[in-house]
Amino acid sequence: MKGFFTALRSEIFVGFRTMGSRLVICLPALFILAQALLSKARDAGAAARDNLTGSANFDAEVANNAYGHFVDGLDTGITLLGLLLVAQAAYSFSSERDSGAIRHLVIRSSSRAAIGMAKLAQLHLLALAALALLFITSLLVSNMLWEFGPVVEDGFELIGEGEIREEIALGLRLALLPVPAAIALGLTISVITNTSTQAVAAALGLSLLLDLFKSALGDGALFLYANYQPSLLDQSYLQDVSRLVRGYSDVLIDERFLQLNHWVPIPSFIVLAVIMLIVLQRRSL
Repeated sequence: MKGFFTALRSEIFVGFRTMGSRLVICLPALFILAQALLSKARDAGAAARDNLTGSANFDAEVANNAYGHFVDGLDTGITLLGLLLVAQAAYSFSSERDSGAIRHLVIRSSSRAAIGMAKLAQLHLLALAALALLFITSLLVSNMLWEFGPVVEDGFELIGEGEIREEIALGLRLALLPVPAAIALGLTISVITNTSTQAVAAALGLSLLLDLFKSALGDGALFLYANYQPSLLDQSYLQDVSRLVRGYSDVLIDERFLQLNHWVPIPSFIVLAVIMLIVLQRRSL
């Protein structure tokens, strides 16, 4: 691919200096910070009510454990980040085509395939930066407002910290696997549509439609990458982890779901990336 590294350097230089990229990196972290503060205020109100009535319950004890809030922050942050990445991917190519900037890069140094792959790489770097800030923010805020520890009820340990950390690591890994496919979907729509406005609207609309109708697909949803991604109508394993780390025993784990969560998202990314490159080769710039 002629000019890949030239195109990648250009994408990184420009991409990380635009307002859209800064919002993708910072907005999820700011959102979960606000969510944590509201959750702490709600917990404080519930604790005050229990003290006045002289009652105590397991839910109040669970609320003081930071692991549940940490997972909630990750789940909410990744949900918002997924939508922002789709929108940014849809805008990235279409806006440069609208302004004519993409033509200069093709004429002077880079092939179309190199530009497409450079945009994919830059968007993944953007996602890594946003995820790092999201993870650190959720961890620090949870540690400041609550206490990390095992889930204990009446002196009996329901789930230890080692098990909690293993579940969080698994849930986070499974939640991140669909992110490349979401990025590739946004970029594919960016290449197909005629304007940046159409691209962003179509990408966000399709993402929300996939989220809304995945439950209506039955077993067919198991082969849809969006089924495993944290979303507004969340069916991801990370959502189950938020209950597991709180000590709830009524969570049913579907081994087939976990297995397909490992196998479906990456082929989906490859298919969408190939479609994007094929259309990009044929599309008029």
